[in-house]
This record gives sequence, structure tokens and C-alpha cells, in this order.
Amino acid sequence: MTLERGRNTTTERSLEATLYDVAIVGCGPVGATLANLLGQRGLTVLVLDREADIYPLPRAIAFDAECMRVFQTLGIVDVLRPHLLVSPGMKFVDAKGRVLIDWSRPVDVGPQGWHPSYRFHQPELERALRQRLTAWPKVDVRLRHDVFALDEREDHVQLRLERLVDGSLHRSRARYVIGCDGARSLVRRLMDSTLEDLHSHERWLVLDVLLKRERPDLGDHSIQFCDPVRPSTYVRGVGRRRRWELMLMPGDDAATIMRPESVWPLLSRWLEPAEAELERPALYTFHAVVAKGWRKRRSLIAGDAAHQTPPFMGQGMCAGIRDAANLGWKLADVVRGAAPERLLDSYESERAPHAREFIETAVRLGAVIQATDAEAVRLRDEQMASNPQIFATPQPPLGSGAHVDDELGGRVARQPRLADGTLLDERIGYGHGVLAAPDWTTAAATALALSHPEVVVVSADSALAQAWLQEAGARAIWLRPDRYVGGAASDARALFELAQRCAPRKMR
Repeated sequence: MTLERGRNTTTERSLEATLYDVAIVGCGPVGATLANLLGQRGLTVLVLDREADIYPLPRAIAFDAECMRVFQTLGIVDVLRPHLLVSPGMKFVDAKGRVLIDWSRPVDVGPQGWHPSYRFHQPELERALRQRLTAWPKVDVRLRHDVFALDEREDHVQLRLERLVDGSLHRSRARYVIGCDGARSLVRRLMDSTLEDLHSHERWLVLDVLLKRERPDLGDHSIQFCDPVRPSTYVRGVGRRRRWELMLMPGDDAATIMRPESVWPLLSRWLEPAEAELERPALYTFHAVVAKGWRKRRSLIAGDAAHQTPPFMGQGMCAGIRDAANLGWKLADVVRGAAPERLLDSYESERAPHAREFIETAVRLGAVIQATDAEAVRLRDEQMASNPQIFATPQPPLGSGAHVDDELGGRVARQPRLADGTLLDERIGYGHGVLAAPDWTTAAATALALSHPEVVVVSADSALAQAWLQEAGARAIWLRPDRYVGGAASDARALFELAQRCAPRKMR
């Protein structure tokens, strides 16, 4: 299969004749990630996108270790690695340069087997994801195809779409439709899903520039300038890419502020026109919303269609990648008959509160930087400058769903390196796994062999792996495909009960 702009020339598959397992509307990072995960699990997938190609300019600029584990599962890490920068974190400073919040992150590898934070260039990521789609023969990508209606049937959804290169109208069918179609999602609207407002809506000017020479004085930390005259953000990108985000203030003219003659005076604090090329000016309204209703029968939403966040934590795309990892295995298990359809209800119940915690934290951080009232700013600066806050990235558990609700279940799993040097996820792939104590590995595999033969049992044969089991007080830890913990077991009966909860039936 190849990616093309109008017609898929490498397959005889007909849009009208084929009943796909899943149709994905939107081939951005979230849609492409989901398509790869489903393709890896052997599902027939139709991917539809109205654009002819990848958007060539920067948008998302950061992702975390959880995302990197998903990209590891997809086999694109080696392609991405030359285009990544390990991020040392972020600092919030007041108008005098005093640190209010220190959000420095370790630059060494963390418990998930990767660095906590990376900077990247979105077009490079999208190219890697789309190229990887060509590895899955059952994934059918149709660019320049615009969905305009969904008709629910008893056992499938009929999609009506326009082929934009010639205006011709077509129909297709899929057992499930996933809207990865962004903040203005058509799929969400057709599902009658509403957005809950978390009360943060501010307009910002985002400026991406390419330096013409090195500027080490700008630093590698991202800086939030909490200056009431104009709250601003500096972000170190990969290579010579740099980003500034500037809050629009009363008196700014949105019609002219993106012009070079307006932009360069705004950047003069850091940069002169001769030092850089202005790559992309853009106006954004930073929203904080969470959809109510991520599933309606056979239609579901993910990414910006389901939630939107201010950028102050760099978690917008990350949340969408988590959606894809959570939803992908559930769709695969349901389509293959390994799980009942009600498993799909756990997608929203798990992901919505998790995403909400990150969004609410971003809103709180936004309130720190976006404060402009003189008295409020004075009190903030006095309180925080005398006692700077040390901030750590939240690690919330999933909401209730396909895991045990305890201290371990529903939390992101560690990824220890094993005795042979491989990382844990490499042994499991995008499936269910069990990390078992070395002297119990054979017994665990035997206990699961008849009812769950596709579950991979891995021996905790390294010090790091054994330390995790000991901290959990367990003989085995159930690892879900999305790298979250299903639960822990101390004997064969408890392990079998976990299997019933996390992978309910024998795989077909």
C-alpha cells in the first residue's frame, strides 16, 4: 500500500464493496497512530483525510515518555531519534526574571525506559507515522476524501464522502468510525456530543522562527515570562527552530499583528530580524474543554475532537496519543471477538478524567502566566518569588474501567530493561502481557495457556524488573497493551481473575 492523493492505486479494494473493521476520519498524529496500532493488530482500516498532504509547518512541539513508548511499539523510534531533542523542562519567571515555578525535568532515562520529555517537529513525526502505515496491507489510506455524513446501521456505519479531486460522491462501510478530525470535529457533531467548558479561552500569537546562527544564550529550558505587560512563552525546538507565544493584549489589532512589521518589534527583546527567518505566525485561541460522550454506539472520538487544552503543559498531542493507545486494543479485541462490545464504554470512563486532570493543571498554570491585574500580579510575585514552587508532571490514574481500582491498577506501567538488554515493551508488542517473578514465570504461563494463549508472559529477570514486583508486593503484574497496569496478582487464582477482567475471552 502507498499513500496517495486521490485514488489508492495499489489495491483493488473498493470503498463501496468493503466492510472495514474501522474507519478513521482524520490522518493527523492521532489518527495515523491509531491506524498503525490497528493495522499492527491485523484489522482492516480505512483512513480518510480531506487534505492532500501533511501540513508542512510546526504545530505540536512536545511529547513525553508515554508517547515514545507508543512510537516504540510502532517501530518508528530509530526514524524519529535524529529529529528529537531531550527537553530539560520549563521555568516560570516574573517580570524581574525571578523564578516562580521550576519545572525542570531529568535529562536521563526514566522508569518508562525513555526520557521524560522530548521536543520534535510535527511534520517529521507525521511523515514517520504515514510511512509506517505502508507496512500494514489491510490499512487503506484515502487522501482528499471528505466525510460529510454518517448513517448508523445495525452492524455497521455507512460513511458518505466526497472525493475532492473530482467532486464525485462515494459511500463506504465500517463496523466502527473514529473521529480524529480535530477541534471542529464533524464526527463529534454528528454524535450530538457536547463540550464541557473548563473556562480558559485566551488569544495568543504563536511565532515559529528558524535561527540563522546559533543562539545558546536563549537557553534550552522553555521559559514562561509571567509579565503582565505581555505574558509570553519561549520554547526551544529541534535544530535551530525556536517558538515564541505572545498573549494578545487590549489594543492589539488581530488583523495586522501577524505582519512582519508588527512581529519583529514584539520579538525585539530576544531577537533581531537579521538573526532569524519567520517561519509561521499564527493566531490561536487556547481552549480548555472536554467532550461529554466519547462514544455513541459505533461512533467514537479521539484527540482534539474529545478534548482541548491550553499549551502550558505541552500535553495536547500527548493526550491524543494516549487516546489512540487506549482505544486501539479495545477495538481490536472487540472486533476479533476477544472482548464484549461493552469494553468500548471503558474508553471514555478511563480517558476522560485522566485528560481532564492534565487540562485543569494546564489551566492553573495558565492562570499564573496570564495574570495581568496589577494587584493580583504583585501578590503572586511576592508569594511565589519568596518560595518558588517545584512542579512535577501529574501522574493520574485512569478512571474506572478495564483494570483493578487500587494503588497500582490503572497507572502507567514501568518499562524496565531485562537481563538480555531488551526493554519490556519489546517482548510484549501491542498486546496483553504479564511480568512474572522468575520462579513463577512457567506457572503463570501455564495458568493462562488454555484461556488466553496470546498473552505474553515475561520473566522479571533483571534487578529493575524484580524491584518493581517487590514494591508492588506481587508475583505478577498484568500489563495492558496501552502500557497501563491492569492489576497485580500474588497467586494463580488472582492472575486468572485479572485475565478475565482485562482480556475476557480466548483470542480468535
